[in-house]
Amino acid sequence: MICQTTGWGGQPIKSAAHGDDTRDPSERLRPVEDHPRIRITFNGSTSDVLPWKFVPNQREVRVLPGETALAFYTATNTSKEDIIGVATYSVTPGQVAPYFSKIQCFCFEEQRLNAGETVDMPVFFYIDPEFANDITMKGIETVTLSYTFFKAKYDKDGHLRPVAQ
Repeated sequence: MICQTTGWGGQPIKSAAHGDDTRDPSERLRPVEDHPRIRITFNGSTSDVLPWKFVPNQREVRVLPGETALAFYTATNTSKEDIIGVATYSVTPGQVAPYFSKIQCFCFEEQRLNAGETVDMPVFFYIDPEFANDITMKGIETVTLSYTFFKAKYDKDGHLRPVAQ
């Protein structure tokens, strides 16, 4: 939760308003037309104990700060049993994380795939327009969004925990 709020450790910020609750999040979604497009690449992986195939449907998209983008990943349960998985994500380089905002995503939510089932999973995001004004972001042309799926299990208190690799 701390990582999602602060962007620490490469975790994109989940709040569209970045802590400014007085602003309508749609006010942030104005593309910075005079900024070069940022290349967003995608990576997908699974833990060793999860018999799923998990891949991005596109290699990259190019966006302006403030412009929304929609990307998809495909997950296939290659086993003969139903399995629940949970994805975590990160953004590299890590200093971009405070500017990477997910509007909608499948991460940190249980995803149940029946035996042999294939599903498409969307992620709707934007790079905050303030990215263009941050001198420390100068020269960053490529950002990678990475997801890793883990097999889910529950601890003795009923809390969801990823299964260790």
